[in-house]
Amino acid sequence: MSEAWDVVIVGAGPAGLAAAVYAGRARRRTVVLEKTVPGGQILLADRVENFPGYPDGVEPRSLMESFKAHVLKFGAVIERAEAKTVRPAASGWIVSCDRGDFAGRAVLIATGSVYRKLGVPGEAELAGRGVSYCATCDGAFFRDRTVSVVGGGNNALSEALYLSRLARKVILIHRRDAFRAERIIQERVFTSPAIEILRDTVIAGIEGRGRLESLSLRNVKSGAASALPVDGLFISIGTVPSTEIVRGLVELNEWGQIKVGPSFATSREGLFAAGDVTDACPPQLATAVGSGVHAALAVEDYLSRS
Repeated sequence: MSEAWDVVIVGAGPAGLAAAVYAGRARRRTVVLEKTVPGGQILLADRVENFPGYPDGVEPRSLMESFKAHVLKFGAVIERAEAKTVRPAASGWIVSCDRGDFAGRAVLIATGSVYRKLGVPGEAELAGRGVSYCATCDGAFFRDRTVSVVGGGNNALSEALYLSRLARKVILIHRRDAFRAERIIQERVFTSPAIEILRDTVIAGIEGRGRLESLSLRNVKSGAASALPVDGLFISIGTVPSTEIVRGLVELNEWGQIKVGPSFATSREGLFAAGDVTDACPPQLATAVGSGVHAALAVEDYLSRS
């Protein structure tokens, strides 16, 4: 068992790091556990242009390094450790990691979510190099270019509509003949002159030397293969909340997100959650930061009363 902490934060994405700044500044003994490098999913973006205070945009890795420096300035500790389980203890909670146990009076889960991947050749290599998972984050980089969106739900069609106001042409690819999105969103897509639809089509591969150049397509009915030159690909087939360590411990919604109250408290006392692992935070950098701050204030109130 390692030393006891006031706050154990699991996850060093924008929500976890923002919470750590506030917890550290409140002079709470705070540790942040992160299995990889601090930053989270935002590191997959080409550039961040919609975070307040950066009118010219900012490189994601540089921004997250600033977050990390801010955390360390106020005394919080960042540990490279992968959290495996969370369990209650007499004095609070214990987070078991691959490097031992971390005991905390309060625990904040900020593990985020991961974009659902296509799992095709070239996807991992060209992520952030023409392949994106967030039109709001990266759409502005493809102004007056040809882009593609893959997916058939509300988010995919909404992203296609958003991109249609920026790109020269948007090609919407769906593996089925019918879409799952709400009818009103479908009607807007069908009447947009900037959106072309490819039904019954899947992406078999993503091609490019250093940057996305084209997509390898396959028609699921005829089996016919084709190549589609595009400048950008937006993959919108859903996200998977990273809730493995608290499954069976807290209430989750139908999409597997942690249900939280107005103060980002979970269904268990002393256990909080923030960021897009919750049901109360849209997957945006600014909202993740805001939820982390809100949760940290709630943690401070809880610690002051307990």
